[in-house]
Amino acid sequence: MKSGLAILLWVTGPDQPHLCATPFVHAAAAAALDIDVEVHFAGKSVTLLVPGVAAALCPGAAGSPSVYDRMRTASGYGARFLACSDALDACAIDRARLMAECSGVAGAVAFLDRALDPAWAALVF
Repeated sequence: MKSGLAILLWVTGPDQPHLCATPFVHAAAAAALDIDVEVHFAGKSVTLLVPGVAAALCPGAAGSPSVYDRMRTASGYGARFLACSDALDACAIDRARLMAECSGVAGAVAFLDRALDPAWAALVF
């Protein structure tokens, strides 16, 4: 069995809220199974780490959990959120402005290290 799951958010972003919930559902499920989970935010997905952005997104019917609710659930189970440094710079986001659930900054090499590790699985959204 794999001991870790690395999830790359590449296309997922606030302009398409209907695509935002699924990665965090998978992250929460894997973390609940005691699998190490890292969610790597690349491209425009880093904007989800700015406080208030994910909370304003509802991917389903009115009254369904917000994207932030899904993120909090995954984080509560132990999933770590990592922002791409290049994406933060491209989106002009100050690292000091990231939500408390963000564990740190990690770029492409960190994700590739996980994706190429035989003990880890990788998903791309």
